[in-house]
Amino acid sequence: MLRHVVLFAWKSETPPEKVREIEAAMCALPAKIPEIARFEWGTDVSVQGLARNFTHCFVVSFASEKDRDTYQVHPDHQAFIALSKPHRQKLLVLDYFARDASGSEA
Repeated sequence: MLRHVVLFAWKSETPPEKVREIEAAMCALPAKIPEIARFEWGTDVSVQGLARNFTHCFVVSFASEKDRDTYQVHPDHQAFIALSKPHRQKLLVLDYFARDASGSEA
């Protein structure tokens, strides 16, 4: 499985209603983009205080790099980017192939 991890930090002036709208738009993508194999998300609840203003984490899983690449250019994903971009203070994206403790692909 190829995991696509996206972390968002919002601009201070972004109202909570807009953040909820962005959350809903991201959560709607699995129903619109069949290449998404799995989707989960959450907000920071760490007690370590190391989030550096990142509050939202979305994890989108794909069966292949081809599926991830299709997702990247999909019109609904591009619409999500356009919706969220003006409200992002910071963005971090990391893609990786899932492995278990032995190093084998999970």
